[in-house]
Amino acid sequence: MGTLFGFFLGSPGIGEMLLIGAVAVLLFGKRLPEVGRSLGRGLVEFKKGLRDIEEQIHSSSSESESHRVEHETDYEEPMAPRFEPPRSEPRNENDEAKHDVGR
Repeated sequence: MGTLFGFFLGSPGIGEMLLIGAVAVLLFGKRLPEVGRSLGRGLVEFKKGLRDIEEQIHSSSSESESHRVEHETDYEEPMAPRFEPPRSEPRNENDEAKHDVGR
């Protein structure tokens, strides 16, 4: 029971590997090399698929970065309006109110 429980918690030891091998031989017999080859091919195809997905993600991220750089180079920064001082003397609001009352 301890080895079976250990199999579920961690990587299988030598005893578990022998048990798995014996079950595989009993189940597949002469077809075991065929099954091994097909599992190997399936694993290779799976890795190729993952690699293709990684390349697509990498290429799309690099395309978006280059697209972003193109937009940044086409962008002109807005300029702040120039400050021009007033042409006349500043008026006091209190003086204007006195002139308006007298009228």
